[in-house]
Amino acid sequence: MRSLLRYEMRLWVALFRWVFRRPGPVPAGSVAFGYAGSASTLLTAFIVVSAIEIPVLHLLLPWTVVRIISWIVGVYGLLWMVGLMATMHVYPHLVGESGVRIRKSIALDLTVPWENVRNIRSRGRSLPPGGQTQFEDGVLSYGMAGGTTVDLVLEEPITLPDKKTQGEPVREIRFHADRPDELVAAALTRLTART
Repeated sequence: MRSLLRYEMRLWVALFRWVFRRPGPVPAGSVAFGYAGSASTLLTAFIVVSAIEIPVLHLLLPWTVVRIISWIVGVYGLLWMVGLMATMHVYPHLVGESGVRIRKSIALDLTVPWENVRNIRSRGRSLPPGGQTQFEDGVLSYGMAGGTTVDLVLEEPITLPDKKTQGEPVREIRFHADRPDELVAAALTRLTART
């Protein structure tokens, strides 16, 4: 229950930040990279359909109490979807002093330190059916709109508290970035500067 409330609070904070153009703080020396582009089209379609659905239901439902309830639920759902889109813009991936910080809305916030990054490369991949988070043969994929664009190979396998891994070690993490080549270039610059 506490994690659900925390998720809800972070979503509304993200919506506030996005509406008032106050992005989350980016640490000094870090560069932010978005990942919402591929999912924004789908979310925008859902938001538009929901915005049309609210007044249509209001006109179709004959009972006042049901109309009021459907209006409240509809507006809440609409704002929640806009808030979900906001989380993807307010919490970007970061390449900084401490490592590569991989984010996926407010569901994922994982920093891989530079000492555990063997290689990072840009490579577009489609995910097979089975969800946006998949784990197979030590490769953990955090997809967006059915694919990933960045492969991060680890120096040493790590164990993550992700339900998909079930405690098995992860040797590679794949995730989506809107500008994968730029993210990889920034990461490689950091990696080469450390050697």
